[in-house]
Amino acid sequence: MKEKLKTFYLTTPIYYPSGNLHIGHAYTTVAGDAMARYKRIRGYDVMYLTGTDEHGQKIQKQAEKENITPKEYVDRMASGIQELWKLLDISYDDFIRTTQPRHKDVVQKIFKRLLDQGDIYLDEYEGFYCTPCESFFTERQLVDGNCPDCGRPVEKVKEESYFFKMSKYVDRLLQYYEENPEFIQPESRKNEMINNFIKPGLEDLAVSRTTFDWGIPVPGDPKHVIYVWIDALTNYITALGYGSDDDSKYVKYWPADVHLVGKEIVRFHTIYWPIMLMALDLPLPKKVFAHGWLLMKDGKMSKSKGNVVDPVMLVKRYGLDAVRYYLLREVPFGSDGVFTPEGFIERINFDLANDLGNLLNRTIAMINKYFDGVIPAYRGSITPFDNELLAEQKKAVEHYENAMEHMEFSVALSSVWHMINRTNKYIDETRPWILAKDEEKRGELGSVMVHLAESLRRAAVLLQPFLTESPKRIFAQLNITDDQFKSWESLETFGNIPEGTKVVEKGEPIFPRLDMEEEISYIQNEMRGPQPAKEPEEKPETSPEITIDDFMKVELRVAEVIDCEPVKKADKLLKLQLDLGYEKRQVVSGIAEFYKPEELIGRKVIVVANLKPVKLRGELSQGMILAGEENGILSVASVDQDLPNGAIVK
Repeated sequence: MKEKLKTFYLTTPIYYPSGNLHIGHAYTTVAGDAMARYKRIRGYDVMYLTGTDEHGQKIQKQAEKENITPKEYVDRMASGIQELWKLLDISYDDFIRTTQPRHKDVVQKIFKRLLDQGDIYLDEYEGFYCTPCESFFTERQLVDGNCPDCGRPVEKVKEESYFFKMSKYVDRLLQYYEENPEFIQPESRKNEMINNFIKPGLEDLAVSRTTFDWGIPVPGDPKHVIYVWIDALTNYITALGYGSDDDSKYVKYWPADVHLVGKEIVRFHTIYWPIMLMALDLPLPKKVFAHGWLLMKDGKMSKSKGNVVDPVMLVKRYGLDAVRYYLLREVPFGSDGVFTPEGFIERINFDLANDLGNLLNRTIAMINKYFDGVIPAYRGSITPFDNELLAEQKKAVEHYENAMEHMEFSVALSSVWHMINRTNKYIDETRPWILAKDEEKRGELGSVMVHLAESLRRAAVLLQPFLTESPKRIFAQLNITDDQFKSWESLETFGNIPEGTKVVEKGEPIFPRLDMEEEISYIQNEMRGPQPAKEPEEKPETSPEITIDDFMKVELRVAEVIDCEPVKKADKLLKLQLDLGYEKRQVVSGIAEFYKPEELIGRKVIVVANLKPVKLRGELSQGMILAGEENGILSVASVDQDLPNGAIVK
């Protein structure tokens, strides 16, 4: 009999389509997608739900403004959102729309049941209403007379309304908090709910409106439409068929393992929604995870500010994986983060192009150069560095798994990059270009190639929940076609790539390096709204012209860094020991801000060999290594590792 898979039910908020979604909405959905993909690869039967919240006064007003019906408006917007999720390769299992009959019919049944059992009653509401947030507030909850969530003006309203008896379930809710400490994450959100909304006295919630008609009519009283939160929140069970003729999905997947929400709607998901479920005598979700906002330097994204970042633009120019990687690596999930064009391009250039892309390129090139493109057989640990590499990878996988269980996506990705950087260091430690010169070291060289290829395979396995294209390209360049070598179980052993596997003849860069200044300018220009005028750039100062005779006086030679350490009491200086082939020298260089000592050991650099020695902070410096600077970032100039130490650079 086939073993029944463990289930995992994950939801995003259903998005309100009163305008185009921006990168902040993409942030939530990509995070959910990474979690869904991770659980699937770990063997779970996953249900990943997203969708649109399509009723309310704001939708009705927007449709009237465009001279179309609300249904025509939401049909168009929902289609656009689904196209965006397709572009972002979101692997959702269902897309719920609150205008669908499967949802509307059940919402009316739920409302009637709550009314019949006395949890909902008819009265008159007088208070303050924020149309953009579709939320009611008491005067006490306002901040400087404005909406406490979005800061915009509210209107005072007085109308007949149905109310939900929230206070009836407060003690039971607090008990649930106490017995389920993981229910609200991060924990700071729980304290906020208790102190700001429950302790001051939880008031009954208005759950219908009469001032507009774009919504689900109250059964038996159609002049009222069901208020957006009763309508919207129940999507998590109506999508599963609760209350319908076929509730098999509800029986299978409920309660939800996690609701992903933005911090601005925590109250509705951790107070109103649990109370509604208690009134219906249904199990509560296991966890509500409230992530922070993705902000701009000048605050929240706003069309009027001209600081809204369109994810479609980013994907089309930089590729899907660059966008997905940035969203989940840059910001600890649960905290606020700031999107900057500079940070986005730096992540592409340094993490994706330099660290991952360069590791793949070097590995493919060396296997082709030294073994005619064929990956040698795995013979266990041979070089002195193999065991440490494997131990670090085992630790990284453990950290990754723990981070994913806590939805710490940036931590999980950091673990992968620790593996990648450790593998890059392994190249510098083993120096395959030196091993290749000694036929007796052929076995060691083969071991290095296997360890590099296998490390890349493992990194690709770990990256599959986050990046949907690059792992496939890594597998393709390594010619790994069997799915068993792409599975999570394959991480338990090392040396899975079959002997004789032939890599591609020439690997294509999976992340080309970008021009920082050009791309920052492009992103800024693509942001919606007016952009501040750019001040004209001054022409860079150039040094006086020299003759060829002057240039020939400079002696540039290849040197290998054999040791490196910080200069004491000098934060910016590193002391490098260089091998010039014919002699060894010490050079002091101001690059400590950009390089760790261990990152330089083994590299071939260019040194000005006939520069007059000087003392810097008491240390003798016998020359100068060449480096380039762009946007305040220094990069040491390197040469091909095959060039012998002491070779003249012309």
